[in-house]
Amino acid sequence: MTRYAVNKFLFQVDRDPELLAAYRAEPAAMVARWEVEFLPYLGAGNQRVERSTVHSLDDDERRALVDHDYVALFEMGAHYFLTLTIFIGIYEEDYMARSGPLAFQKEYREKLAHWIGRQYPSVEV
Repeated sequence: MTRYAVNKFLFQVDRDPELLAAYRAEPAAMVARWEVEFLPYLGAGNQRVERSTVHSLDDDERRALVDHDYVALFEMGAHYFLTLTIFIGIYEEDYMARSGPLAFQKEYREKLAHWIGRQYPSVEV
């Protein structure tokens, strides 16, 4: 897994309202766009400071991002805080309307409960 690329996606998209809205509406299109427009460059946002040595996501990473599969992302070593915060941004309002406060966070905890007592995947780059 190219942890750098996945974590960069999670961090960058979560902090940009336009990118987050696009990711929520059309995940496959947003992941493809991000991979071309943002991944090849170091720096945040539209800054084209210098080129990165990481130029693409692998198929499993791409699929997990497109499917919003935060369990798979976590198990591949994506940073747990980044997976939690981006998907709160995507799901919190819908979950809260349906099931009350912290409903998404509770689901996140339940889906990752099989990791309790185990060593978490490394988040080192």
